[in-house]
Amino acid sequence: MAASTLKIENLHVSIEGKEILKGLNLEINGGEIHAVMGPNGTGKSTLASAIMGHPKYEITEGSVFLDNEDVLEMEVDERAKAGLFLAMQYPSEVSGVTNADFLRSAINARREEGDEISLMKFIKKLDKKMAELDMGEEFAQRYLNEGFSGGEKKRNEILQLMMLEPKIAVLDEIDSGLDIDALKVVSKGVNAMRSDDFGCLIITHYQRLLNYITPDKVHVMMQGRIVKSGGAELAQRLESEGYEWIKQELGIKDETVGQEA
Repeated sequence: MAASTLKIENLHVSIEGKEILKGLNLEINGGEIHAVMGPNGTGKSTLASAIMGHPKYEITEGSVFLDNEDVLEMEVDERAKAGLFLAMQYPSEVSGVTNADFLRSAINARREEGDEISLMKFIKKLDKKMAELDMGEEFAQRYLNEGFSGGEKKRNEILQLMMLEPKIAVLDEIDSGLDIDALKVVSKGVNAMRSDDFGCLIITHYQRLLNYITPDKVHVMMQGRIVKSGGAELAQRLESEGYEWIKQELGIKDETVGQEA
């Protein structure tokens, strides 16, 4: 099976008539981990929401393709079935639906009728992935994110990632609010997914996550587009020097787009 590719070309996205993304280009292949960094208000979370089809975001120009499929023509559930995954910055709580029921339903939604995962195979896989993330057995029967701490919610997002095994994952500030121990566990889960069949886009403000997940490419967003790309060393320089040198190098005076949604 050939590795998947997410290809974004000249993407323009508006919210309530205000343009946030202004011609963004990005290509992620299976086997690659990309990190997107940048100051607040440059459109990073808008990019994640637009990829997954949040109805609040209007795509006015450009294209997004997963392999040869036009992502922008798909409904949100169709994007997930095609192999896209979003780990959200602020996961929702769903009362009355257990983690185990949610995960099994999500897995079966991506499989053909008659090819549903067996209960025993599901339980075995769930137990294994939860152990890798240092999650107690009780998590399986807790309602989805209900009463979870911020760190537990983030760990639960990575559990979903490991169970669903998407082609391309977008992790929107998965490190925010995590202490160092939780950060190491979350990073361990992402690193366990590394393979030629898995590509990942990590949106983050901080180098510290990238100390544990080494990206193949780092991109800097300003003014609603990617203005600079490099290897892991670019993130290290941003940590030590900030973004001012990039603004000076490119003649950027105001790096924001006025709103981060």
